Amino acid sequence: MVCVNTLYQVGSRNESPDHTGFAHLFEHLMFGGTPQVPDFDETLQEACGENNAYTTEDLTNYYITLPAQNIETALWLESDRMRGLAFTPQSLEVQRKVVMEEFKLSYLNQPYGDLSHLLFRLAFPKDHPYSWPTIGLKLSHIRNATMDEVKQFFATHYRPDNAIISIVGNISWRRTKQLVEKWFERIGPSPLPLHKGGEYIPTLPKSQPLDGVTTPPPCGEVGRGSGWVRHRTYHRPVPSNLLLMAFRIPSRLDDRFQACDMLSDLLANGKSSLLYSHLVEQQRLCESVEAYVSGRLGTGLLIIEAMMAEGADIQQAEQTVWKDLDHLRNDLLMEKELDKVKNKYETNTYILFSDYMQRAEQLAYFEMLGDARWLEDDLPRYLAITPDEVRKVARQVLPRRNATVIHYLSKE
Repeated sequence: MVCVNTLYQVGSRNESPDHTGFAHLFEHLMFGGTPQVPDFDETLQEACGENNAYTTEDLTNYYITLPAQNIETALWLESDRMRGLAFTPQSLEVQRKVVMEEFKLSYLNQPYGDLSHLLFRLAFPKDHPYSWPTIGLKLSHIRNATMDEVKQFFATHYRPDNAIISIVGNISWRRTKQLVEKWFERIGPSPLPLHKGGEYIPTLPKSQPLDGVTTPPPCGEVGRGSGWVRHRTYHRPVPSNLLLMAFRIPSRLDDRFQACDMLSDLLANGKSSLLYSHLVEQQRLCESVEAYVSGRLGTGLLIIEAMMAEGADIQQAEQTVWKDLDHLRNDLLMEKELDKVKNKYETNTYILFSDYMQRAEQLAYFEMLGDARWLEDDLPRYLAITPDEVRKVARQVLPRRNATVIHYLSKE
């Protein structure tokens, strides 16, 4: 078997605030057929292949798995749709309806579905390219997308000089290089400029610091004890109250990112983690709690989500979280506490990389960050983190002035 992974360096951050959702719409349009291959999926299935794709703020990723002897089918299909899509009104309408239904189902009509919209609008300044989720800011942006806008988006971003291909599986390097050159080297560049003055055109505003430790904008701030917190309360027809807290963190390219990731694991990875022990087991304020980070080319987020127990006081739960955050900021962890988290991370990493599809995705991702070989250094970087490094990063990213807090309450 082999996996052919094609990453395009285009995500929701590359969209205009008035035309959001295009990157995700294009994820679907890329399966809508070309003049040469009207049905992408059917052609691939005849070669015993499977495929899928996903969109993030920074990229759109497509992957195909199939028997190694059929790899040219995958390369042919990927190169064919890189050259150009059919762009028929029927294809656009079909995929537009699919994306609009996904928007309605997962974000408008799903319990807690609008949380990402609410959070991103609070955590980032207005019109910042991370201030809307990948599905888009408004349903009307997808509904009103024109054929000319779609073609322009394709010509701007879906091009050889904006793509990364990684191939993992039962095939030699020499054969891989030969086949990639065969199918891709004749694809011409886009007539639109990707570079200007020798530098990549930035889509993240220069005025927005990327260290994740800046004072938040004035909008939405309220006094909270020793600092300032952007705090909002929303009422929705949901079964349980939910506490959400988010902190801006450095870019995935920053040396502090791994320590921020470790912070999230210390907070809510496993039953012995700080927040699970205090919120779920001891005080029984919450039914569940999780913490995770979003690694981005720009400022990311460390997010804490706690589903409240019936009748529990959400204010008390928030204060408990603050106590645990203060502990991480002020007290030095014991080595064994950090080692436990490191061991889990190392085990999960080896499990992840036992899957060649995951390896292909990660290789393309790290190449986008700067160099695929950085993947080899990532795990050692995690394992080298010290308790002092964790405390230092906690002091930078977990102060109240860097927090966004949402109380998502059930309507009575």
